[in-house]
Amino acid sequence: MDGLEAFIVRAKAAAYVGDGRAVEPSRPGAHDLVYAQDGYSYRDSYFGGTAFVGQEVVWLDDAPVWAMNYHGSVLDPELIDAAEAGQIIRRALSQLYAAGRFLGGWRWSDGAGRVYVDESDGDVGSFTGRERIEVGDRIVYRLDYHGGLVTP
Repeated sequence: MDGLEAFIVRAKAAAYVGDGRAVEPSRPGAHDLVYAQDGYSYRDSYFGGTAFVGQEVVWLDDAPVWAMNYHGSVLDPELIDAAEAGQIIRRALSQLYAAGRFLGGWRWSDGAGRVYVDESDGDVGSFTGRERIEVGDRIVYRLDYHGGLVTP
């Protein structure tokens, strides 16, 4: 499982956080990002912007082995818009992935009063979590996620 988790971290760092390689959408209206290395392939496919839903899947030699579903939205557009939230998330997650991790227990501040927090339960095999951005005492963005191993 260590190889799978390391691949997930690399794929996430290269895809959304790294402005990864966009490909033809797998479904009408979707935005798809892909990454592949050492027999593993990854696809993040999502819909929307200010409010969005998506799924990440990892395959090993064309067999699905791991997946994660997520839904998120900007909760207070007067304090943060989708573009600002995306920039904060990318900066915070780049630090998380640089630490070789992709699940919760992470807090990061942009130095301008906006704080990113990710909390989760479980491990790469089975997990649930939530990320949020706080401005002062207000939660202005939230994303819920869950996922784990896929077995036949």
